[in-house]
Amino acid sequence: MRTILVLAMVMISTAAPAATTAPSGRADRPFTDTFDMSATDFLSSGANRFFILEPGYVLEFAGTEDGKPLKLVITVLADTKVVDGVTTRVVEEREWSKGKLSEVSRNYYAFDRRTSSVWYFGEDVDEYKDGKVASHGGSWLSGVNGARYGLFMPGLPLLGSRFYQEVAPGAAMDRARIVSLSDTLTAPAGTFTGCLRMEETTPLEPGTKSEKVYAPGVGLIKDGDLLLVKSGKR
Repeated sequence: MRTILVLAMVMISTAAPAATTAPSGRADRPFTDTFDMSATDFLSSGANRFFILEPGYVLEFAGTEDGKPLKLVITVLADTKVVDGVTTRVVEEREWSKGKLSEVSRNYYAFDRRTSSVWYFGEDVDEYKDGKVASHGGSWLSGVNGARYGLFMPGLPLLGSRFYQEVAPGAAMDRARIVSLSDTLTAPAGTFTGCLRMEETTPLEPGTKSEKVYAPGVGLIKDGDLLLVKSGKR
């Protein structure tokens, strides 16, 4: 396994300060999948430029998936959960497909007091069918069955950096590449500039790609075909 200092992942590159879009190629570069952190570095709340982990913060999205109307609400709850020895913050995601509840997940994040990075420690997933929980696909927890926490959002993003957000072999292996730090995007919630754009892939589904866009001071504003409708504290 590769052990790469987290500082190298989150520091701003000075080699090409004018670049705001990652160059193509270098597809053979490995994704960082092991992080050497101390449990004392983690907090259950915090915020960096592109991710707000503070209780009461809510993001609402609307769009389509597979041609069906989809609504997503992400809420940072007051709840915490100890995962792999770390007190994490619970972030709930609720999805409705064609007006019916389709999935509820409780995601577990921690904030890094040293680098302002946000780390992902797992999720419990309930998938619904006909109003009842039908499965728990994608559930995983750091420290269980060989799973390990991943880097979700660096405190100081490095253009072109590549890292695993989930390290749960056979269950969840999402990985991200930062491809732009200068996007402009218009959503129902407004027009956002200076946005970070990530390309996400997983070795569990070779060839599949998705895209997420994050706005400064707001967080996620685009998730695939879903666009931000409103955000703020409740």
